[in-house]
Amino acid sequence: MDVDATITIDHSDRKENAAATWKRTFGFHPLLVFLDRPDIAAGEALAAMLRAGNAGSNTTADHIQVLGEALASLPQAYRPRPGDSDSPRVLIRSDSGGATHGFAAACRDAGVGFSFGFPVTAPVRDAVATLAQAADLGVEQGWTVWYPAIEADGTVRDGAWLAEATGLVDLSAWPPRTRLILRKERPHPGAQLTFADADGHRITAFITDTPIGAVPRQLAGLDLRHRQHARVEDRIRQAKATGLRNLPCHAFDANAAWLQIVLTATDLVAWSKLIGFADQPALARCEIETFRYRVLHVAARISRGARQTWLRIDASWPWAQAIAAGWHRIRAAFS
Repeated sequence: MDVDATITIDHSDRKENAAATWKRTFGFHPLLVFLDRPDIAAGEALAAMLRAGNAGSNTTADHIQVLGEALASLPQAYRPRPGDSDSPRVLIRSDSGGATHGFAAACRDAGVGFSFGFPVTAPVRDAVATLAQAADLGVEQGWTVWYPAIEADGTVRDGAWLAEATGLVDLSAWPPRTRLILRKERPHPGAQLTFADADGHRITAFITDTPIGAVPRQLAGLDLRHRQHARVEDRIRQAKATGLRNLPCHAFDANAAWLQIVLTATDLVAWSKLIGFADQPALARCEIETFRYRVLHVAARISRGARQTWLRIDASWPWAQAIAAGWHRIRAAFS
């Protein structure tokens, strides 16, 4: 599961609870949770909370509330059971906005693993300096400190390395067995380094409670899994293209209801892709605007005769056969 916040602009300046945002805009700051669906270009919306524009990015109580709502949205058989070794394994990912002690503790109590972005503070910079010294000594002694990162296909990612700094930073305020992973990467052309970066590399960090050996490729696997949290930005972008970009009502409760309608529409599109078009990458992985053009807005007619139901669609439409096959799959799934 991926949790992230976004900003919706209020162009009228009169909507209830609209306020100035941290991006110097005016509107709302909803918090959303999506179930990651890498096989389709969409996410299954699990929970959302409409908040005033001045709501914080790292408000612990809000994160805990949407975590509970997201777990309640999962089928009973897929919810984690704390203390049960046979419990389904659920992970929640977030940027540094979710990296609070209270939210991490709530995840542990709910039996949910976590992978949170971590701010590069002074203790983290000291750990980077210590690892740099260890790396210089490792060249002489023959040991490795920084390990290469990998791409999604398993190949080595050029110019990116990882190191564990769990024992170099005080993590006693976090749940037991929390690990700190550091990442250094050459910045892309044109990017400016900050004072927190070292040796010409961009330094980032994340924490996780995933034990050693639970993920293939060790540090590289953990880093790849955490970087894939970025897919939530695609989910939010598509939700905005489905109706989240503008909240139409004046009343806050009405806009909260509109947000839930947008989530329902997002789920219907995601389930349609998963059930009906999983074998059609051109339809399963396309953006919502393309999916509307190719599938949802196509003229068709349902007719019945001889005790059969027929879907009549223009045979010259390039995706007519795929739509017909998907329609039969969806009917069979709910019949």
